[in-house]
Amino acid sequence: MARYTGPITKKSRRLKVDLVGGDKSFEQRPFPPGQHGRGRIQEKEYLNQLQEKQKARFTYGVMEKQFVRYYKEAARRPGKTGANLLTILESRLDNVIYRAGLARTRRAARQLVTHGHFEVNGVRVDVPSYRVEQYDIITVREKSRESFPIQLARETFGDRPVPAWLHVSEGTLQVLVHQLPTREQIDVPLSEQLIVELYSKN
Repeated sequence: MARYTGPITKKSRRLKVDLVGGDKSFEQRPFPPGQHGRGRIQEKEYLNQLQEKQKARFTYGVMEKQFVRYYKEAARRPGKTGANLLTILESRLDNVIYRAGLARTRRAARQLVTHGHFEVNGVRVDVPSYRVEQYDIITVREKSRESFPIQLARETFGDRPVPAWLHVSEGTLQVLVHQLPTREQIDVPLSEQLIVELYSKN
């Protein structure tokens, strides 16, 4: 299961967006890394499209081949390709755990899922890219309820608002997927149309 393990702050500075959330190093140096980071970068159409695609990839922790598969699936679905793509990315299990407030970052949520702390509809799932569906119920495994990450999630629950397409029971941390999110319910600083324009050239 491939994933990016390099310095994420460097990517944040290159793409001019905090990919982690609350990254103090990004806030201290809001300009691209490297010797010429403070220099003026010429804005070009292809550069803007590529940066938008990279923002989406690193925000959700997806490698290039998997991202292309998601895009092709989104293009086959009825409706707007860009909105479909974001819905697919949001429905990943690691993202749902993050959105539900059970982890501070998507990276932390990915680790929790990989360690097998959750069940979906009563079945243990340890694949971060697992896609949830409407009315799915995500629960903490009985063996994991007293573990430190889950105890921490209970203590910090409520620090971040839970989106309307999810419902979380505060006591048990059970997550119900009311529906898959619409574009209006996805608050990520992305212009998905630029991603569609980039891939439509190929």
